[in-house]
Amino acid sequence: MFQRILIANRGEIACRVIDTARRLGVETVAVYSDADAEARHVAMADRAVRIGPPPAAESYLNGAAIIEAARATGAQAIHPGYGFLSENPDFAEAVAAAGLVFVGPSAKAIRAMGLKDAAKALMERAGVPVVPGYHGEDQSPERLSREARRIGYPILIKAVAGGGGKGMRRVDDPSRFAEALEGAKREAKGAFGNDAVLIEKYVSTPRHIEVQVFGDGIHAVHLFERDCSLQRRHQKVIEEAPAPGMTPAMRTAICEAAVRAAMAVGYSGAGTVEFIADASDGLHPSRFWFMEMNTRLQVEHPVTEAVTGVDLVEWQLRVASGEPLPRRQEDLRLHCHAVEARLYAEDVPAGFLPATGRLAHLRFPGGVRVETGVREGDEITPWYDPMIAKLVALAPTRAEALVKLGRALDETRVAGCVTNLGFLSALVRHERVRAGEVDTGLIARDLDRLVPSGPPPPEAVAVAALAAAGPADGPLAGFHLWTPLSRRVDLRWKDEPQAVTLALAGPRGARITMDGRTREAARGEDGWRIGSGAAFDAVAEPTRVTVFGGREGTWVFDHSDPLDRDVDATGHDVTASPMPGLVRAVLVAAGQAVAKGDRLVVVEAMKMEHALSAPRDGRVAEVLVAEGEQVEAGAPLVRLEAEDG
Repeated sequence: MFQRILIANRGEIACRVIDTARRLGVETVAVYSDADAEARHVAMADRAVRIGPPPAAESYLNGAAIIEAARATGAQAIHPGYGFLSENPDFAEAVAAAGLVFVGPSAKAIRAMGLKDAAKALMERAGVPVVPGYHGEDQSPERLSREARRIGYPILIKAVAGGGGKGMRRVDDPSRFAEALEGAKREAKGAFGNDAVLIEKYVSTPRHIEVQVFGDGIHAVHLFERDCSLQRRHQKVIEEAPAPGMTPAMRTAICEAAVRAAMAVGYSGAGTVEFIADASDGLHPSRFWFMEMNTRLQVEHPVTEAVTGVDLVEWQLRVASGEPLPRRQEDLRLHCHAVEARLYAEDVPAGFLPATGRLAHLRFPGGVRVETGVREGDEITPWYDPMIAKLVALAPTRAEALVKLGRALDETRVAGCVTNLGFLSALVRHERVRAGEVDTGLIARDLDRLVPSGPPPPEAVAVAALAAAGPADGPLAGFHLWTPLSRRVDLRWKDEPQAVTLALAGPRGARITMDGRTREAARGEDGWRIGSGAAFDAVAEPTRVTVFGGREGTWVFDHSDPLDRDVDATGHDVTASPMPGLVRAVLVAAGQAVAKGDRLVVVEAMKMEHALSAPRDGRVAEVLVAEGEQVEAGAPLVRLEAEDG
């Protein structure tokens, strides 16, 4: 076993690797950018080395700096985590050339599986079923369009060097192909430095089922399957193991195919073989096809660890240090059911846009496994993925695991940035999810039901006013400093004013008047109760209050003085950036006529492109940004000429 390893990553995966290394008695070296100087993974490691400024290209993607940090600190091996350099064969080779061990597969295996077109050809030769499509070298728009027509719409355009939904477009109609191809190639170029794409048949009722494999270069085993069908914009949201509705025949077929895929490249280390299954009539051994192989540890690996009792990071370190596979296939068993939810800083109603902010309050419940790379007080920046944590519930049955996860989500507390907590809570309680009738289109079809759209209930407004009036360690403590009788609190929710009048009512109570109605509030150990309703808790910051209502939802109210607030620069005439990002494309010019819905600017955030459209018909008065410019959330991008009258 190694004595010291360097972890070429950040966030929760770096913390995850440190946990196992510490248990094995292996010292760890963290690397960090200037944006992560105070990060949790830096504090956890035995040593830490700065590798550059915040942009990933100048820090976490700087292979030379990372290798130099490993050599300078006496590390014997480099664990790449996932993302960044984890699937970069040139980096794997450079690590070996420096006399270090790359904790992962060989550069040859990474290359073989790294390009989707070549990987599918290899899988066909290995007897692994593949999706009908075009994986050729001719990348001309004419050839790609012709192949799309041959395959038959709907089709998927996918970056050959891609992953995580980047450089991917679904196209339902030939008239939309050219525009989708242009966007996919541009996004692929920006994310992977390679704009080549492939075309695949789109399966109408798809299930995303993947198999965890592990090899030592000679032998390979599978650790059963995971279902990752609950996705939004091709990004996984909830993952589980085993897959619901899985039959013994289907499991045998898909897992054996995954092992054949691993053996075809002499695989060493942890890997995931991803398949798409046609679930239009249940799962069947003849209706699944290879999509890609991820030659690294997956974000969702904890669900496999939970159901098998295997520490995959320990296996990675043991195999990389020269040991054989720790277990034979016949020794591996499924023990229970596990479900994982990814908690993100993102604005769900705005289209799952990544969000930023300082975590003013962060609390996780007991009873579930929590993987996180942040602490209370840390900042979610625009530089990296906005994941806050993964919550994993383990139970004897799937139904029990879903209930346990739903309760854990309700008890999670995050203040300081918007999150997808309410969306996740609604998703795990969706009747089709509970029934195991999942597919990759479920979220898109039922988005209106999953995304809260109505105003907050009066109870939430009341609790926000109570939190804004004074700290919770005594109802309205400090309240009497303003007036001994009552106080008016002015709130705003999405710029809608909410006026509330509060009055003391005993040592742990208050009387709330709003909209002409008075309600009684009492504070208990689980938060404020308005009348006989459910308990609501809240966290107050200097200018806003976050109210937690469990499965009812989470709401953020502004309570700063309106006279102190800067005038909003945006409006009906101005299109603003909804998040911090990089301007990838400016599609209009001053004087150009546009129609409502026309694309104006493309902004990239977290390596995903977001097209911003004209709010109305009109003429462009001014373009306020240039391609390549970094913008903040709310920055004005394009202004239209004022409407007459």
